[in-house]
Amino acid sequence: MTDRHHHQRHVPGFGVVAFRPVDPDADAEVIHGWTSQERARFWGMRDADRDRVAEIYRYVDSLPTHHAWLTLRDGQPVALFQTYQPEHDPLGEVYPVRPGDHGGHLLIGTPVRPEPGFTGTLLGEFVAFVFTDPGRLRLVMEPDARNDKAIARLRRAGFVEGPLVDLPHKRARLMFLDRPAG
Repeated sequence: MTDRHHHQRHVPGFGVVAFRPVDPDADAEVIHGWTSQERARFWGMRDADRDRVAEIYRYVDSLPTHHAWLTLRDGQPVALFQTYQPEHDPLGEVYPVRPGDHGGHLLIGTPVRPEPGFTGTLLGEFVAFVFTDPGRLRLVMEPDARNDKAIARLRRAGFVEGPLVDLPHKRARLMFLDRPAG
């Protein structure tokens, strides 16, 4: 089931994964709980309090080129996912944007318990969600250059390393994934 505001899919052995737009005020508490942890340091919001988190996502919500999605597994929040048009983002100033490029950020929430394959499954659903739009030809991710775990995880998911780039708040490693054929 997919429309402009919602995407949901049953993943065998995992559960129902759904993406819905972030509600800046209602979701600020759960997002703040994730972004304030040391494990989320590369997200760049560790010092933001709940009200600042809500303010940031109200701003994102106001942009026609950037979208924030809460990812749910069987109705429970498990990740935050942002999509954007790179040509309308600082990223577009540091690499040659191609028609069909679509940017993404993924923050996995705090797991209730370690679960093998959890991050890979969510990343796969994120990729599938982005490519539900036939106009999107390539997914661009920009993990912090020091975030070896994220870079390795993207590589395992089929992303190809691009150049190191300097963004306003970080040095990033560009990672690219072409739309699957067929």
